[in-house]
Amino acid sequence: MDNFDISKIEFDEEVRIVFMGTPDFSVPILEALSKNYNVKGVVTQPDKPVGRNKELLPTPVKKYANDNLILVIQPENIRESWQEVVSFHPNLIITCAYGQILPRELLVYPKYGCINVHASLLPKLRGGAPIHHAIIDGHKKTGVTIMHMSPRMDEGDIISSKEIEILDTDTAESLHDKLSILGRDLLIETLPSIIDGTAPRIKQNNDEATYAKNISKEDEKIDFSKTKKQVYNQIRGLNSWPGAYAIFDKKRMKVWSSRMSEYADPFKIDGQVLNIYEDGIGVKVSNGEIILTEIQPEGKKKMKASEYLNGLQDKNSIIGKIFE
Repeated sequence: MDNFDISKIEFDEEVRIVFMGTPDFSVPILEALSKNYNVKGVVTQPDKPVGRNKELLPTPVKKYANDNLILVIQPENIRESWQEVVSFHPNLIITCAYGQILPRELLVYPKYGCINVHASLLPKLRGGAPIHHAIIDGHKKTGVTIMHMSPRMDEGDIISSKEIEILDTDTAESLHDKLSILGRDLLIETLPSIIDGTAPRIKQNNDEATYAKNISKEDEKIDFSKTKKQVYNQIRGLNSWPGAYAIFDKKRMKVWSSRMSEYADPFKIDGQVLNIYEDGIGVKVSNGEIILTEIQPEGKKKMKASEYLNGLQDKNSIIGKIFE
């Protein structure tokens, strides 16, 4: 709104927080805020149909708020419904994986600002899927950044950050859980400086920015022409959602875990089954072999590759077949 005038807003000294978030990642942060501060309301995405029966289920953040008697609103479009947020009279808005871009009217409203908890070390991995891409892209470390929000996505001034090592055994799920707790603790540690006005504003270096776009269907398909490390990172970077997959025997097969092998056969084609192991299926990649150890054939449950192999009349019958 062009006639919006922040100078006409009256504030008092009580900290009144509105929290905006949606997925599981945000819940520990909301929980800590609700136990330490006055959370006046929660804003989350609308309920969406889930499963074959298309049952409408609340978002994880909504469920926590309802269970703890915190008022919830779920605007379809926050740019059109920002006044609903203002009706809580917040003097601090905190967002974490909310899922919509906030309009200028909200960014300028609260006395203490609009603060975002982002799951990367900004300016690295701006965007909607920083946890997935941290693993897929082969990063050795990542972290959490607390930042002042700006009109452009994840470009606001940094207040604080904390890094964490990415282990070779980490999946997107395990890293998600670590970063959620790290973000919770860093926010609670940082909030006093935001409220008393001593929080720093560190400009981001846009020249160092990288981007973590939302995962697409194309990102889920395994490209066996890549290196074994790249394929290994892709598989664990998509575990446990949405899952990497390949086409085998004209059916989709999800791949949930793998390990790298020293075996190499340069005379086979990428994606070809090279070996059968006690724990998995050895598949040719550009620089050797990746062993698929946990899979999910189309229409079936997740299983160890050994279970799948044990169900075949002849395990060796798949040697030479192609994963596409």
